[in-house]
Amino acid sequence: MKAVQYRTIGAAPEVVGIPEPVAGPGQILLKVSAAGVCHSDIAVMSWPAEGFPYELPLTLGHEGVGTVAALGEGATGVSVGDAVAVYGPWGCGTCVNCAEGRENYCLRAAGLGIHPPGLGNPGAMAEYMIVDDARHLTPIGGLDPVKTVSLTDAGLTPYHAIKRSLPKLLPGAAAVVIGTGGLGHVAIQLLRAMTAVRVIALDVTEEKLALARAVGAHEAVLSDENAAARIRELTGGTGAKVVLDFVGAEPTLRTAGAAASIDSDITIVGIGGGLLPVGFGVLPFSTSVSAPYWGSRGELAEVIELAHAGSVDVHVETYSIDEAPLAYERLHAGEVNGRAVILPNG
Repeated sequence: MKAVQYRTIGAAPEVVGIPEPVAGPGQILLKVSAAGVCHSDIAVMSWPAEGFPYELPLTLGHEGVGTVAALGEGATGVSVGDAVAVYGPWGCGTCVNCAEGRENYCLRAAGLGIHPPGLGNPGAMAEYMIVDDARHLTPIGGLDPVKTVSLTDAGLTPYHAIKRSLPKLLPGAAAVVIGTGGLGHVAIQLLRAMTAVRVIALDVTEEKLALARAVGAHEAVLSDENAAARIRELTGGTGAKVVLDFVGAEPTLRTAGAAASIDSDITIVGIGGGLLPVGFGVLPFSTSVSAPYWGSRGELAEVIELAHAGSVDVHVETYSIDEAPLAYERLHAGEVNGRAVILPNG
């Protein structure tokens, strides 16, 4: 079968032929309908050889949707032919956090060497993939797999971040979304569906700001050195109650800190490597800064329900599996507007 793999440190991903996997005891073989392309993949492929955490070659793709093709011995909970989404942050399944479905915060995964698909384990960017346990599959019913696949990360991650701040996302408040790409443009829709706040979107090109407006942003502001002042102007001087930074670089974090109001939440989602100083008097009083990770199994089911209700619609660009390297090139160059999706069997 064809797969997209990262094979050599510092090299571009390659489309290769590898054996079709076979489901072992308790495992599920999934015929992949769609796989998402993410900046996290680029971050992995940018790490130096020293300290690289995964074995190569690595089949990419931590966003996956498909149909159940076969069940390993003893596997239960799904049936052949079921349309399902893959929950990515796999955990041990037995610690207190996993017992609550919060496998994104598994206490034992690192020690046990448990990795997400595409981020250590073979991922979804292949014609078939292995899922370790049925609990990591969420039914999608009749949803379009191409539109649904990115909800497993680009939907789940902002949903988790927003849900943590719901007590502050009250009518009359403002929420800022920095970066309106794959995750950010979904975050705008989630804020509109889940709250009555004023949504202010920031990005660096008019094309991306146009997408932000199209999916529901009340205001779209160029992300530059004047952005924080513009946000304060739009909020009558008070600033934003919640700032969601989907870039996480030094310039955007400076904007986040300068745009936040008293008793606000600044949530760093992007992996741009920036740092935000925290201390008494550095940020407005009672400002909380967090860096959450992915989301829980229950939250993925909730995101899928929002999709069934028509509350979220991912803007996608589709590519064949042979075009996957091109998709990564375009993503790295900032040319993808929304989310790039690979069709391994399309």
